[in-house]
Order: sequence, then structure tokens, then C-alpha cells
Amino acid sequence: MLAFIDDHRDAYGVEPICRVLPIAPSTYRERVTQRQDPTRLSARAQQDMALKREIARVFAENFAAYGVRKVWRQMSLARAIRGKPVRTTISDKAAACPLDHVNRRLYAPAPNMLWVSDFTYVATWAGFVYVAFVIDTYARRIVSWRASRTAHTSFVLDAFEQARPDRAALLGSCGCRASEAWRTSSSA
Repeated sequence: MLAFIDDHRDAYGVEPICRVLPIAPSTYRERVTQRQDPTRLSARAQQDMALKREIARVFAENFAAYGVRKVWRQMSLARAIRGKPVRTTISDKAAACPLDHVNRRLYAPAPNMLWVSDFTYVATWAGFVYVAFVIDTYARRIVSWRASRTAHTSFVLDAFEQARPDRAALLGSCGCRASEAWRTSSSA
């Protein structure tokens, strides 16, 4: 908006342009003054300007190849977290890890031979909603999903049951015993 006013101020004047645009002439003049004298900026804006210069330096020193994450790590930056952070996984080091029955081969030669599942959370105005997905690795599409206000194992298992009532046939086709796989997943 400021660039537009700068480009057209000689032809129309600042006040007539500001009447049409949702900006007060005094606000425009203050921004122009701040561009000329950066000490009039807020402390946060001054800090951001210094940080932008430092980020540009780090990016240039690394042959313009660093991405956001590497620049953040090199500068020890962290994003702002508003509210209480959500912890979805509480690992138990003493518990036995579930077996990998497919040896990390996450593809299938035909539909309904191998499904994978995961869950995540989404922040809403009413709080967090947890969503579990079941994906057919052959089609790479979601075959079922479930949403819940709490992150319990039962809603992940409900997503499996919604997808296919005959879960023993599916688990048997990938070479694992159904009771062992369901016992492992339900203890999570």
C-alpha cells in the first residue's frame, strides 16, 4: 500500500489516495519517516531488521544453499510457541518395540494387501482434534479416518475397524499374525 502511494502521490496527492485506501495520511507519513530514520521503529521492528541482515549473511556464506531449518539451527533460532505445547507421544523406554512385519517395504502389489496408519492433531478454536488415518499403500489413498478429542489407542483402532471389518484377512495377507499385530497396536 505504501509503495502504491509513493508511486502515485505526485499525480493525485497523499490525502485523496488515503481517502480511497484504508490508511490514514498520518500513518503513511509515519511509515515514510521510519524508513528514513530506523531509530523511530519499535524495538521489535529494529530487532527484526538486525535479524534479517544476519539471516542474509548466513545464507550468503553458505553459498545460498541453506534452507530455513539449517539457517535456524546455525543461528540457534526457535519459533514462538503460543500456549501449552502438545505432546502426542510419551515413549516408554522399558516397553518392547513392536516388530516391523513388512521390513520397511511400504508398497503393495495389489489393493488391500498393506495398510499403514498414523495420527496427528489439528489446532481449532475449540481445542485440539486428533485425527487417525488408515492408508492403502497400493493406491496411496486414505481408506478411512477417525477424529477424536483425546489421543487414545481406541480411536486409531476404530479407524481400522471402519475401513474393513475383516481385519484378520488383511493382516494375514502381509505375513503377520493378526492377534500379535493387534495386541501390539492396542498396547500403544
